[in-house]
Amino acid sequence: MTTLKLYNTKTRTKEDFAPIDPENVRMYVCGPTVYDRAHLGNARPVIVFDVLYRLLRHVYGAEQVTYVRNFTDVDDRINQTAQDRKAAGEAGTLEELIRARSEETISWYHADMDALGALRPDHEPRATEFIDQMVMMIEDLIEKGHAYPAEGHVLFAVESYAAYGALSGRSTDDMIAGARVEVAPYKRNPMDFVLWKPSTDDLPGWDSPWGRGRPGWHIECSAMAHDILGAHFDIHGGGNDLQFPHHENEIAQSTCAGHDFANVWMHNEMLQVEGKKMSKSLGNFFTVRDLLDQGVPGEVIRFVMLSTHYRKPMDWTEKKRQEAEKTLRRWYRLFDGSVSQFKEPEFDAALKDDLNTPRALTACHRLANANDDMALFRNLSILGLFNGRVPKWAEQPETDLSDMEDKLKSARIAALESKDFSALDTLKNALLEAGVEVQMSKDGVSLKPTPGFDPSKLEALK
Repeated sequence: MTTLKLYNTKTRTKEDFAPIDPENVRMYVCGPTVYDRAHLGNARPVIVFDVLYRLLRHVYGAEQVTYVRNFTDVDDRINQTAQDRKAAGEAGTLEELIRARSEETISWYHADMDALGALRPDHEPRATEFIDQMVMMIEDLIEKGHAYPAEGHVLFAVESYAAYGALSGRSTDDMIAGARVEVAPYKRNPMDFVLWKPSTDDLPGWDSPWGRGRPGWHIECSAMAHDILGAHFDIHGGGNDLQFPHHENEIAQSTCAGHDFANVWMHNEMLQVEGKKMSKSLGNFFTVRDLLDQGVPGEVIRFVMLSTHYRKPMDWTEKKRQEAEKTLRRWYRLFDGSVSQFKEPEFDAALKDDLNTPRALTACHRLANANDDMALFRNLSILGLFNGRVPKWAEQPETDLSDMEDKLKSARIAALESKDFSALDTLKNALLEAGVEVQMSKDGVSLKPTPGFDPSKLEALK
């Protein structure tokens, strides 16, 4: 039997995974701050740890695994949206408007992640529901000499924890630069971080021994993880952008509170788009919902994500999207209504080797080429690419827009030569009216059907 191996950021080695209790395997993953739609980069940790969750359930049993992913619903951006709505005349108290905004964005998040085939975690705690636990942990840290109150704030004393920086492997100077630390007169050390901060009357707040205020970001996950999973659990995960300062600070405050906390720390790498960092300024920033609304199936998004190992940077490209859709269409057509329980050794070995999903997909390719569809769909189920039925989009015939692309290219060349763009604009508008997304750049033109595509409207253009 192949042993599950996972890369532990804390030890910087790939280790045999040995759960504290095989009948109670526990995992905590840092979830979203619910202030807006989830962008494509937010989807990567969801998919990575969903595969790990499925694998753990497969190995240890569905009832023996507990997965927790939180919602951060205490945030300045959420507050600002609520304040703007209140200023615009929307009814309700600020707290009610904040709650409404959080409910709205959580519902968006669920819908988008469901579309990607992600299972809901066993617990999805909200920070606002665990304020008492946070206050108790902060009081304990003060009593043990690891935190101190100052001007309505409570700060963690970094110098009280000698192992600070072990997770990220950073020097003090690097950590100060990386954390963009706030220079404040009430801090004993520039690295000390906020556990509690005061709230003004126009911001949400809770009563505490240090006055009305709200928690710092880092204490939220420590308190929620401890309350639901206990002082010692198996896996803590998230994107590598959280490694410092968030996870570093979680370890410091939880350890100093007397908790063993997590044995294994896992981090996925970041995402790029067409070889560049995703950003609004570059015009390559988009949400999961943007892709879904453009007609990109959730299974295709997931396949592209799984085609790169989670510890390597992932590059989202249009070419990869097209290839993923083509592959999945071919695979889904092999489904005959049955799924094997046979354990395909190569696939299992790949997935148990630190979630080597690219290698696991290679095994799927081999099974598809050998027409071993029963084993193929068992494997796709573990990867979250198959839920027992072929998705509707894969049952529909592929749309061939190559003739229309050639026609649009010719019209564009003619327009550039004659400086008369009327015919090009007419053709482009007709395509848009038919539900075709039109992309034109110096590299050429690209056409893609949207969910509202009506092929009958293209007949007059042929």
